[in-house]
Amino acid sequence: MPLYVADGSIDPLTLKTVPEHYIIFYSSIVHGEMWCPDCRAVEQLVKETFSNEDSGPEGLIVYVGDRTQWKTPSNIYRQEPWHISSVPTIVKLIDGKEVSRLVDDAAILKELATFVKSG
Repeated sequence: MPLYVADGSIDPLTLKTVPEHYIIFYSSIVHGEMWCPDCRAVEQLVKETFSNEDSGPEGLIVYVGDRTQWKTPSNIYRQEPWHISSVPTIVKLIDGKEVSRLVDDAAILKELATFVKSG
């Protein structure tokens, strides 16, 4: 299934009710690209993994803000309910509950295929 991009005004709690089973937390786009090099490193693999219209998983991209916004401890995605500590992070949801997550580019590059196949 395709990747979708969350509207920038979406409430973090509302993310728990989205129909997609995977939420991809990325750095925001600044000057035409994501400011975080780790996010850029996984971007192509994430696109390929979530691009199969017939059998691929559905994912929702959430941009956490520019570097200054992200580094602020009060960033909304660092708080309840997500507690995101680094980007990129991919969270797997089942019935609105987090069941697992992949954190950082190395884990995503190594484990994404298995992570999404495990349902």
